Amino acid sequence: MVHGFDLYSWVILPLLICLSRMCDVTIGTIRHIFMHKGLKKAVPLLGFVEVLIWLIVIRSVMKNLDNWMCYIGWAGGFACGTMLGMYLEEKMALGLLVIRIITAQDCKSFIQAMKDSSHGMTVVDAQGAMGPVKMIFTIVQRKQVKEIEGLIRIHNPSAFYSIEEVKNVNQGVFTNGGSKYPLLQELFPIRKGK
Repeated sequence: MVHGFDLYSWVILPLLICLSRMCDVTIGTIRHIFMHKGLKKAVPLLGFVEVLIWLIVIRSVMKNLDNWMCYIGWAGGFACGTMLGMYLEEKMALGLLVIRIITAQDCKSFIQAMKDSSHGMTVVDAQGAMGPVKMIFTIVQRKQVKEIEGLIRIHNPSAFYSIEEVKNVNQGVFTNGGSKYPLLQELFPIRKGK
């Protein structure tokens, strides 16, 4: 204590609370993502660690109810943990997505570019509100979406497209994303037909 200022209580403890809260909120975000993606094996362990950290931190806050800096550390850790969790989710890029592309333009160059990139797709003739269109369906790993969007911008910039999550796929032609990211292949295996 220096001249009535307790460095531990007013600086170090709130920082420890903030860092701990960042950890448990980040783990909680990852746990929710894993639950949503059906990765049930890791969820209980993540939940155990998350709650254990939370209990230790709440004990520290409850012992220091008169220290408003602990409240700031708690709230700041929650906010930072939320941001960190979202950042990690984006970087992990887990999951499969279906991209539906609808275009009235000639799409031969786009289809060829998709083939050259080893992306499987299904092309369907359809009728839109303004006349005949082509519908192109492809299923890709989340990390490949920017590549497909780039191909759309180059070859069919006025095409309409939508992107949705896919829980599971069976059969088909898929690019091999598993060799560079073995964890992704293990967590989201794509069953290919024989």
